[in-house]
Amino acid sequence: MTDEIQEGGCLCGNINYEFNKSSSLTAHHCHCKDCQKSTGSGKATILLIPKDELKISGELKLYTVTGSAGSHITRGFCNNCGSPLVSFVEENPGIRFIKLGSLHDSSWVKVESNFWSSTARSWSPADEEIFNFTHNPDFS
Repeated sequence: MTDEIQEGGCLCGNINYEFNKSSSLTAHHCHCKDCQKSTGSGKATILLIPKDELKISGELKLYTVTGSAGSHITRGFCNNCGSPLVSFVEENPGIRFIKLGSLHDSSWVKVESNFWSSTARSWSPADEEIFNFTHNPDFS
């Protein structure tokens, strides 16, 4: 990847973010019940970025829940238009999950796997062309 600035933001333009493309770590679909509820869809598609590489302008509204695996997930969205933009697991605060649909240009992103394929809905199944984790992956 190149050292190219990537930008994204909410529908109304009140919140914008940017990061260097080279700092992106990996992208995944998450089919956990929490992501389904928070997106109103079958999954959340996320791009992992180190916290220190992400620059956000505007104030996110934050909401924290206990996730499917017991961790504490904080989601950030625009208080005006409601666009979901970023989330993170409080037990791993150094990584941010960018909601891929909020990028201005996501054509360069390659989704590498599915998390929580065990709870994927029949109407939004996990992509069998990529690796499937039945729950959260163990990166330890």
